[in-house]
Amino acid sequence: MKLGDRLKQASGDGDHLLSDEDPYARDDDRAVDPFADIKLRAQNALFAKLDTAGGAESGSEDDLKAMARKELAAIIERQDVPLSADERSRIVDAIARDVLGYGPITPFLEDPEVTEVMANNVDGIFVERRGLIELTDARFADEAHLRRVIDRIVDAVGRRIDESSPMVDARLPDGSRVNAIIPPLAVDGPALTIRKFAREVLTVEDLIQLRTASKESLDLLSKCVEGRLNVLVTGGTGTGKTTLLNLLSNFIPLGERVVTIEDAVELRLQRRHVIRLEARPQNLEGRGEVTVRDLVRNSLRMRPDRIIVGEVRGGEALDMLQAMNTGHDGSLSTLHANTPRDALSRLETMVLMAGIDIPVKAIREQVAAAVDLIVHLSRLRDGTRRITSIAEIEGMEQERITINTVFEFDLGAGVDGDGHYLGSLQPTGIRPKFIERLAEHGVTMDPAIFRPTTPVKPSRRKPV
Repeated sequence: MKLGDRLKQASGDGDHLLSDEDPYARDDDRAVDPFADIKLRAQNALFAKLDTAGGAESGSEDDLKAMARKELAAIIERQDVPLSADERSRIVDAIARDVLGYGPITPFLEDPEVTEVMANNVDGIFVERRGLIELTDARFADEAHLRRVIDRIVDAVGRRIDESSPMVDARLPDGSRVNAIIPPLAVDGPALTIRKFAREVLTVEDLIQLRTASKESLDLLSKCVEGRLNVLVTGGTGTGKTTLLNLLSNFIPLGERVVTIEDAVELRLQRRHVIRLEARPQNLEGRGEVTVRDLVRNSLRMRPDRIIVGEVRGGEALDMLQAMNTGHDGSLSTLHANTPRDALSRLETMVLMAGIDIPVKAIREQVAAAVDLIVHLSRLRDGTRRITSIAEIEGMEQERITINTVFEFDLGAGVDGDGHYLGSLQPTGIRPKFIERLAEHGVTMDPAIFRPTTPVKPSRRKPV
């Protein structure tokens, strides 16, 4: 029996190979819009009018909506399509969103509960709510529709996307991060991913309420920042690293001068004495690029008390470590890593990416001397983002870096009936050595916060 016959036999009727239990299985009958055809024709007619009139910038929003109503009325008259006043109003609003906004994804960008929007060509639009991904009923009419939205986003920030440059990183006016990729790199059609920029800055109380961290752990972190420890926030994609970094930066005393360095501006520091620097990509001629590493080196000449690097991902790791070791203590940064131990390994690799031949032992000595604390975040299966580890870099042991875990998430507490984790961030009982350093800066800490509230076996990380 051939492979195809065996697959058909195993699937029963052989009409499809996707499991019925797959929540993202394609369903061509999903939320079919009965007005899709008339909306598309009215939209195309409207775009043609706009091209003749000089584009969407040539009129106000009211003028464009009036034009949309006029074009829609003409199409209805020609096609004899019966529509109620409410249906007509909804169609005009949808067309206006395509012209003035970002098409079918506009409602999700305005929804405060949605943290990420993902458009997989015209097959569907996925969103992330409360840490969980779900498939929506919204769709783009066709690939050209999605391309118009992508072009509108990248044009607004002076970028371009075409066959010669088929992928781009950009941002919306509100600071949301955008990634777009089109054929020939995207085989199944254009794909658009938007990481929304939080409209409200989360506070300590918010993180405690969301169970991202405990009050004791945040008290510890606030004193570590105030006491000028160098802190590295690590975790995977979408675990809340930037959110936590923004919170930690607000613990810096107001009298200090802060320089922030980011690929795309996301941090919002609640202070006046701050300079925000943003990297710049190449222009259309392939010139003018300014990297994060360039900005880190330039920031050293700006008399900063603190340097905050939004994310370390390349050769700038070397310059950041050198800054931490030469008087710019109290610096903060984030790094993609699965565990605190992996973060140290990644730092070593990124230092080597600087193109300077440095022995591994010398790199580890710099890392051990520069980084004081690693705060690791994870996104658990229930969709919540939690601080799962707070670890102290103790120093060198022979040729290896040693780590002491001060706080650790109790995964062994199990889950409740709704699948939510019952565990919390607990002290391991280890008293960190940096308490003496904090005391030198006048920051005192109650040793009681390191006392386990539940029987947790203290864990000492093995040398890395």
